Amino acid sequence: MIFPYLIMKKYKLILLVLFIASLPLVLTSYTSVSANNTKTTDKMGAKPQDPDFITDLRIKAEEGSAASQYNLGIMYHEGRGVIKDYKQAAKWYAKSAEQGVAQAQSNLGSMYHEGRGVIKDYKQAVKWYAKSAEQGVAQAQSNLGSMYHEGRGVIKDYKQAVKWFTKSAEQGYSSAQFNLGVMYANGRGVIKDYKQAVKWYAKSAEQGYSSAQFNLGVMYAEGEGVIKDYKQAVKWYAKSAEQGYSSAQFNLGVMYAEGEGVIKDYKQAVKWFTKSAEQGDSSAQHNLGVMYSNGLGVIKDYRQAYMYANVSSYNGSKGAIKLRELMEKKLTAEQINEAQELSREWIKSHK
Repeated sequence: MIFPYLIMKKYKLILLVLFIASLPLVLTSYTSVSANNTKTTDKMGAKPQDPDFITDLRIKAEEGSAASQYNLGIMYHEGRGVIKDYKQAAKWYAKSAEQGVAQAQSNLGSMYHEGRGVIKDYKQAVKWYAKSAEQGVAQAQSNLGSMYHEGRGVIKDYKQAVKWFTKSAEQGYSSAQFNLGVMYANGRGVIKDYKQAVKWYAKSAEQGYSSAQFNLGVMYAEGEGVIKDYKQAVKWYAKSAEQGYSSAQFNLGVMYAEGEGVIKDYKQAVKWFTKSAEQGDSSAQHNLGVMYSNGLGVIKDYRQAYMYANVSSYNGSKGAIKLRELMEKKLTAEQINEAQELSREWIKSHK
């Protein structure tokens, strides 16, 4: 028996991710509509690293080329060939957006959303996301869905959020697929449907989206929308954990400590608890204290156990206080002082 007990709760992510994306530089020919409604083609054969590229781009932008205006906005946004300048980026995005360039509209929405180069204005962000979304830009559709979900710049409306997440997700946009999975898992704007949640988590997870990988692992661990399968849970926790996702690292540590879906391996459990603990997870810090106090996967060390219990309690874990009190009974006053100093150093180095 392990005493004190390990914390074996598993985290389940329920938050949505607002992904604010800027679309890339367009270096192909772009067809726009001029003031007299005649189509014009802007041939951009030069490359950003060419000496005269910015000069030529600026001339075309000032002449009213929508594609050049958009591209000049990108250059200022990213500091490519010019000093990064969000005000100039917003200026040129706006000129291009007013001519109906969907990518520019999406990026202008992001500028208003984040307050870059313009005063933060959620209503303006929604306005430009909507114009871009109506033209089928997946990033804008996803961000518009998030605005409806959060009630930023619009009245909160989960059904509208689902509508725009769906449009984006169906184009393969991973963050929208994840968010759509969250909506189905929680019954927001749709009837709760774990199978649909798993479907969309899986599509996002296959693209490497760490939050979706984690949630998919939870669905397999809990048997929600799929047959319970600890091996699959471990697979997806591992993919997410390798990308640095703290909750996945903790859950993977639990799986190794419990021998669920993998052969029980305390060294692996310590490895993943450590990675999660270093990101501030108080439960992982507590579990490391337990591992050190029992010599599981590590050499038994009451000072280290005290240190992790102390750090965990500092980060809000009430259960760690009991562990710390138990360790105090096994340490001398001098050792306790040393452990407290270790705690202070650990906290300082992990801020």
